[in-house]
Amino acid sequence: MKNILLPTDFSENARNAIDYAMEFFKNELCAFHILNVQKASNYMMDDLMAAPANTSIHQSVVQGSKEKLSTLLKELKEEITHENYTFHALTDYDIFTDAIQQAVKSKNIDLIVMGTNGATSAREVVFGSNTLNVIRKVDCPVLVIPKGYVFEGLKTILYTIDYNDHFTTENIEPLVDTLHKYKASLRILKIKEDDTVTIAEFDDKKHLKDFFKDINHTFHSITNVPTPVAIDSFVQIMDVDMNAMFIHRETFLERFFRGSETPKISYGTRVPLLVMHN
Repeated sequence: MKNILLPTDFSENARNAIDYAMEFFKNELCAFHILNVQKASNYMMDDLMAAPANTSIHQSVVQGSKEKLSTLLKELKEEITHENYTFHALTDYDIFTDAIQQAVKSKNIDLIVMGTNGATSAREVVFGSNTLNVIRKVDCPVLVIPKGYVFEGLKTILYTIDYNDHFTTENIEPLVDTLHKYKASLRILKIKEDDTVTIAEFDDKKHLKDFFKDINHTFHSITNVPTPVAIDSFVQIMDVDMNAMFIHRETFLERFFRGSETPKISYGTRVPLLVMHN
């Protein structure tokens, strides 16, 4: 059984990520742990003072969260009756990433699925601070779903590699599992942001070819183009349904999320992003 963590703030964006997960894991045995995290700063002192004398502050803060989670779980159970899914409600009163880390450890989580929790427009999806902090600080694969993105199957997956990276099979299971589950094609893209070194050939091409020998895959490289622009263009041109990457140096992470230098363009991802950690 897979254990999937679904953080929610009860927004439309968070619910959309949950709906994506329900479709993505079809025909699998899954336990979904739906987590809401509350912070003390979200509450006025008057609200806490109004609580009954025998009620702890923690109970006062999380009661509303528990009620909303109960309603959400009831809706999901009524909507999804034909899958081997179980649902569990989790609520916490803590720093967001600390609560995520605790849930990952205590529930043996295999994958976190969450929304971008940022602003969107027709041209951009901006990652919010919660999503970025989970990617940076939590040692667990994360599948990030852009706002409003609807699951329509997976035919082509992009695997993005930084020019300094060397291919490793460690912790690559989420990508491999997805490729096999959907019999998807793989596009392997290596990016070099300047042309000081030519990357016409992959250093690890033979290793990659051997490892993905049972999967339809092709190799691509882009030089002298900012990372977010290169990925955004490739996703559109190649009709990609998901982008996967490893994050093991913050420099690559920052290049991916900083956007171009052009004002008013902040790039996050147009398609679901699978982040794995080394």
